[in-house]
Amino acid sequence: MFELMNNNYMNSYNPFRAMDEFERHAFHDFFGNQSLAEFKTDITDEGDRYVLEADLPGFEKKDIDLSVQGDLLTIRAERHSKVEEKDQKNKMVRMERSYGAYSRQFDVSGIDVNSISAKYEDGVLKLDMPKRQQNLPEARTLAIE
Repeated sequence: MFELMNNNYMNSYNPFRAMDEFERHAFHDFFGNQSLAEFKTDITDEGDRYVLEADLPGFEKKDIDLSVQGDLLTIRAERHSKVEEKDQKNKMVRMERSYGAYSRQFDVSGIDVNSISAKYEDGVLKLDMPKRQQNLPEARTLAIE
């Protein structure tokens, strides 16, 4: 109903587009759409710390969970569907926004995990992750026997 339709199929046939459609539908239906299971992140090295920025648009802060277990940081976000409510009232015409759980894990072995701070604003989760201080041996004078 809300898609652009072209009734002149033979004149506009593009085999590459047809293959792309096949790949998008058949391949992802069989193997699962992997792009929905993750979100994009940028990590920058600021010298004494790393800054991780994760795009999580459309989430509420209460739906994002951060946890550290050992040397593994897990970012998990879950978007809840309100479709059942709208479908009962016959108002949903088309649904393209995805709902479900999204999760990524990161190695934080070189991070001071007790000092990680997080902020969520305008659909971007920002983690400030100070690097772990390397304990160098203290300088001392050795006695000669």
